Amino acid sequence: MRFLERERTTLAKLLPDLDAGLREIPLMELERPGSPGIALFRDSGGPGLLVPESHQGRGATALDALRVQRAIGSRSPSLAVGTTMHHFSMATLVGLGALGDGMEWMLVEGVAASNRIIASGFAEGRSGNGILEPSMTAEVTADGVRINGVKRPCSLARSMDVLTASVLVPREDGQGEELAVALVPADSDGLTVSGFWSSAFLAGAESEQVTLTDVLVPPELLLRTTATTGQGLDELQTLGLIWFQVLMTGSYLGAAGALVERVLLNDRIPEHERVRLFLETESAMATAEGVARRVDAGDLGESALAQALYVRYGVQDALGRIVPRAVELLGGLNFMTSDEIGHLAASANGLSLHPPSRSRMTGPFSDYLSDQPLAIA
Repeated sequence: MRFLERERTTLAKLLPDLDAGLREIPLMELERPGSPGIALFRDSGGPGLLVPESHQGRGATALDALRVQRAIGSRSPSLAVGTTMHHFSMATLVGLGALGDGMEWMLVEGVAASNRIIASGFAEGRSGNGILEPSMTAEVTADGVRINGVKRPCSLARSMDVLTASVLVPREDGQGEELAVALVPADSDGLTVSGFWSSAFLAGAESEQVTLTDVLVPPELLLRTTATTGQGLDELQTLGLIWFQVLMTGSYLGAAGALVERVLLNDRIPEHERVRLFLETESAMATAEGVARRVDAGDLGESALAQALYVRYGVQDALGRIVPRAVELLGGLNFMTSDEIGHLAASANGLSLHPPSRSRMTGPFSDYLSDQPLAIA
């Protein structure tokens, strides 16, 4: 089987015509602001990728989704990274559906049936704050919850139909506060999108600033989780974090794969160099597939999250070797005559920028190795 054939076959099975559509558009057009890739993703049924078929989705397994993200990343890193944030939100909603009273599934079905795109307003990306800390403030009123706050960067900001945001709300039994997920329609009064992402790299992911000013969210769009901050990870948070690591890792393996594929197709590059690059790339993918298989087996506990994190950090290290070597093998002429090589190289290094960073996890991992519960910094 040829390099990336398995991933592209999976993509074609679950989201027909997406790969063909992406292949027809030049890479740098897919990577620019206003990229046509997001519309192709929507039209192919991408928003329902992780939704069970029984709820009008595509029913992808974690292994399927990992391969899909790698295939998309090999065509457009921006689209892979941006849609990972949609899938992260969807995995959280599907998890809530398994724990909730049925309202969650109605919302999930609405997303899948109408191909609605969800942007993530969770706290990832804020320096000095934990990934699970609410990024918005909420005030409970007679009509619902009024939310204020800013999320930047927020991927898919200009194409989103719904924004998800974590907020703290009073428990219904009056005993303190609990985390809730608010679903905020993009056309809500008080929600605005403004520019933030000024880099040319991954610009097609639409990572802009979303500001909420006294946005009213009705009670039926507020999903309570029964979790509290500062008291460790609950089942839903753990599930969401595992999905985030798996899919983001796949997306960046796809970006690197676009470079590796160019090397493998160049018969002027020595055979031993091509095989060496292939082996290291596929070894990195195999470690990510191991985590995805645990997810599909229903193993979503603390140990699986720890593995998802150290596999992600291991892949970061592998990409740090794979990407520069691929650029070197492709040679200076390729680099000088096209923006694509430099763009892919810079984009593939973005995995290390996503939370939780390895440096912040050093202490929590040290504690975990001493048989303490795993914490997320």
